[in-house]
Amino acid sequence: MRADFSGILIVVPAWNEEESVGAVVRDVRHTLPGATCLVVDDGSTDSTSLRAKEAGARVVRLPFNLGVGGAMRLGFKFARDAGFDAVVQIDADGQHNPADVPALLDALRTSDIAIGARFAGVGEYAARGPRRWAMRLLSSVLSRVARTKLTDTTSGFRACGPKAMAIFAENYPAEYLGDTIEALVIAAREGCVLTQVPVAMNPRMAGTPSHNPAKAAVYLARVVLSLVFALVKPTSSYREAAAT
Repeated sequence: MRADFSGILIVVPAWNEEESVGAVVRDVRHTLPGATCLVVDDGSTDSTSLRAKEAGARVVRLPFNLGVGGAMRLGFKFARDAGFDAVVQIDADGQHNPADVPALLDALRTSDIAIGARFAGVGEYAARGPRRWAMRLLSSVLSRVARTKLTDTTSGFRACGPKAMAIFAENYPAEYLGDTIEALVIAAREGCVLTQVPVAMNPRMAGTPSHNPAKAAVYLARVVLSLVFALVKPTSSYREAAAT
């Protein structure tokens, strides 16, 4: 295990996570000495920024809520402009364990993106019903696109090396599910090597999950539409956006 994580940017997108973000930042700083922790406050109306600063994070505030994709694009731009070697996304709700970051970074030695996978034989995380069907559909299709087996394509726990960082600084999608589904399609089409690392997820420290059983069918429909959009969108549109 590496003893120093200088050159690594931990990006924590956060929207109204005042109850958990401080603990997440402290855990990152304790577990990954030398790493820079950047909290992107995505238009929060609570004390998220204050709690993150008190815990020792660098904080950037967005004037209004853009969603995870918009927050992460800012994080990738920050990493590119500041010359970081890799970016790791960690959620502000405490579900991602910073102790798994070294394994993700090790995987970047032979890949451009390493996904922390919940359904790869580690941990007890489970999704049921339409939500699980949607995840299986995504994993099946995106495994073919990426030419490697992926079991958890909606995981937000990811590490990205220099090639993926450069692509995402200009083309990270901000629309619903784009930060997970379309981002992987973009990366695969641009020649990035994708892999996954089995991880266990922690329970949320605070707040409630973004989806509940009553919304599962809607989630399934939106997943299918997002996947279709990502697959039919021409690759040239990403390159044109990067050139502007």
